Amino acid sequence: MFASIVPHMRHALWLLATGFLLMLSGCVEKPSTLERIKEDGVLRVITRNSPATYFQDRSGETGFEYELVKRFADDLGVKLEIQTADNLDDLFARLGQPNGPVLAAAGLVSSGSRQQSARFSHPYLEVTPQIIYRNGQARPTEPKDLVGKKITVLKGSTHAEQLAELKARNPGLDYEESDAVEVVDLLRMVDEGQIDYTLVDSNEVAMNQVYFPNVRVAFDLGEARDQRWAVAAGTDNSLLHEIDGFLDKVRRNGTLQRLKDRYYGHVDVLGYVGAYTFAQHLQERLPRFEKYFQAAARQERVDWRLMAAIGYQESMWQASVTSKTGVRGLMMLTQSTAQAMGVANRLDARQSIFGGAKYFALIKDQLDESIQEPDRTWFALAAYNIGTAHLDDARKLAVDEGLDPNKWLDVKKMLPRLSQKKWYSKTRYGYARGGEPVHFVANIRRYYDILTWVTQPQGEGAAVADGNLHVPGVDKTRPAEQKNSPPL
Repeated sequence: MFASIVPHMRHALWLLATGFLLMLSGCVEKPSTLERIKEDGVLRVITRNSPATYFQDRSGETGFEYELVKRFADDLGVKLEIQTADNLDDLFARLGQPNGPVLAAAGLVSSGSRQQSARFSHPYLEVTPQIIYRNGQARPTEPKDLVGKKITVLKGSTHAEQLAELKARNPGLDYEESDAVEVVDLLRMVDEGQIDYTLVDSNEVAMNQVYFPNVRVAFDLGEARDQRWAVAAGTDNSLLHEIDGFLDKVRRNGTLQRLKDRYYGHVDVLGYVGAYTFAQHLQERLPRFEKYFQAAARQERVDWRLMAAIGYQESMWQASVTSKTGVRGLMMLTQSTAQAMGVANRLDARQSIFGGAKYFALIKDQLDESIQEPDRTWFALAAYNIGTAHLDDARKLAVDEGLDPNKWLDVKKMLPRLSQKKWYSKTRYGYARGGEPVHFVANIRRYYDILTWVTQPQGEGAAVADGNLHVPGVDKTRPAEQKNSPPL
């Protein structure tokens, strides 16, 4: 009897052992994070919707973190899928979730609390935490000067951790953490006097200070720190090792430095450059290009002086310039726009002007029919600068506020909101430098007014006096009902 049972027991044990070994084998063969990314063909990344990380402008997706992580995805030979987090707590909560983002690229700094939920890459950018105050107010010079002041920082940020440590040594210090704002909101709040101070990193101050004239750096709070990418906690180091190798490579070959120079090496200065400088350029530069502006304007049936004003705002009538974002030439066309407009060489002044005029006319024709002159021209200029998608977001915000989405005076009040998280989080296309198109349109109107005055043919003044002021963007070869409008 026992003799007959023993073979069966041996067989059962053999089956159990085989199953166990197969189970172990299956565990060993489970693909790593890096292998899954390559199998799927997609790198899923989570970031912040802000000017220092990721946002959309007329060139498409952009931002320092986006540019860097896009190169990493290209290096892996996979597509990049960007997701944006509502706040920093949300970002870390979503990192590593099933079918979710595997990498966080959001200007992050490693800290003790963060290392419990994530692992961090080699550093790629050194930043310094800085206390920000409003010009005209007493400048704080040391931590004890922060006591009794209204301070706000991002919720879940390392800046909040710094202030918590500072409060332990200075019990009178109070601060608020907010997940309803981004860094640009904090700088604006200081600029407008809504709060006394904030704490942000030096790179974001440098990038945004030009938009907030009252913002000043009071002092550095602590030593410089390194920004790093993050992956979820765990023992799978395949992706982290690949990231570290990539970051080391772009540091060695100069790619990282070029990106730093592009986003942080220069600050765009918006605004009117001054009548004297404009008058100089009017005499010295415009004559070389005037015939091209006039020919392009006739072809596209727009006002050549408006095209010249756009050209001056974009490049100060310089044919060979290239901006830090890669737009080039006298009319500062993106590569994709130039190709769509049939421009083979963006640095050729004639091609650039004809391409810019064609693009402006196309934008204007595609605007909603409910937008009438003169507002139609101002809307077209704004779209030339920021793109039609963000302009549509601003028009929808205007509707929500009970304003007229077809009136420039109303919509230009909404555009700056696209840089405030409270508002852009409600829009389809997210963050945008909404203040830029407002400055862009205002400057071009100034330049256009001067050009109209200095190039006005004999007898044209009578038409202005009669109230039939020419609408910019509409050529005088158009029917009378299109070219005439009330004074602007």
